[in-house]
Amino acid sequence: MTTTTSPLRLTQYAAGGGCACKVPPGELERVLGGLSLPAGADLLVGLENGDDAAAVRIDGGRAVIVTADFFTPVVDAPYDWGRIAATNALSDVYAMGGTPLVAVNLLSWPRQKIPFDVAAEVLRGGADVCAAAGTFVGGGHTVDDPEPKYGQAVTGLADADRLLRNDAGEAGLPLTLTKPLGLGVLNNRHKATGERFEEAVATMTTLNREASVAALATGARCATDVTGFGLLGHLYKLVRASGLTAVVEAAAVPYLDGARQALADGYVPGGSRRNLDWVRPHLRSSVSEDELLLLADAQTSGGLLVAGEIPGFPVIGELVPAREHAIEVR
Repeated sequence: MTTTTSPLRLTQYAAGGGCACKVPPGELERVLGGLSLPAGADLLVGLENGDDAAAVRIDGGRAVIVTADFFTPVVDAPYDWGRIAATNALSDVYAMGGTPLVAVNLLSWPRQKIPFDVAAEVLRGGADVCAAAGTFVGGGHTVDDPEPKYGQAVTGLADADRLLRNDAGEAGLPLTLTKPLGLGVLNNRHKATGERFEEAVATMTTLNREASVAALATGARCATDVTGFGLLGHLYKLVRASGLTAVVEAAAVPYLDGARQALADGYVPGGSRRNLDWVRPHLRSSVSEDELLLLADAQTSGGLLVAGEIPGFPVIGELVPAREHAIEVR
């Protein structure tokens, strides 16, 4: 049994890591497409477009937003993993223009392999992020599991008539990205080598609160966060739901330091390759395969992708009327 005094690498206890361990998007859609779920006028956002969370009108002007997100360790440090997972779960509420009110923990733990006081550090990280966000932590649920997994179910509130949703894009709007890409390849390198990337950890633990508030302040109506399906995957869902095409200027997309080197050295998550395979039939590109892999890189706790120009963040492309391909990269 691992003890708290011996070297502990949490990433070695899981086959995948972070949002890169998501079920492939094509497979997920095939399964969900066969479900028949209750609907009604007060369900403002449900399953139909694969948005970031569900939104239900609770009175004339308010909507409650609910989401759940959890994953296997993306970094070795328990406290940092807890912070990253909580930041990522809260992001779904921010991505829809809401304010998170309360979270409950979701924890799976191999208690015969990893001491439970390590889990306490994970939970402490999540609690500290929620405290910084002004979000209550109201308990949770824990199970014994062969792999460690952690995340949260989060409930928030939003203006029912000012939701950010992925089906509200309009031709002529610029596309703004609020965090750099490259988290997937850097996290995969960390898992393989133990190298620590401080910029990546800082990025994954930065709340999307300010970006969400800024988007609403500019009048934006369409957004999504960029997580396990990569920029291209989440952008494809957005333009498909909005009936548009997106033109991406590859040179304008920001990346974390070391991301290109990690790609060149072969640290590409399987989830990133699956993302690109899913989007490729709907993609026209004049850039290299390596560039496309980075654009499809599976992010963990990534930024917001907003249809609109947000001061202080880079514009990486624009929405245009529907063309032959849903996404054009040049």
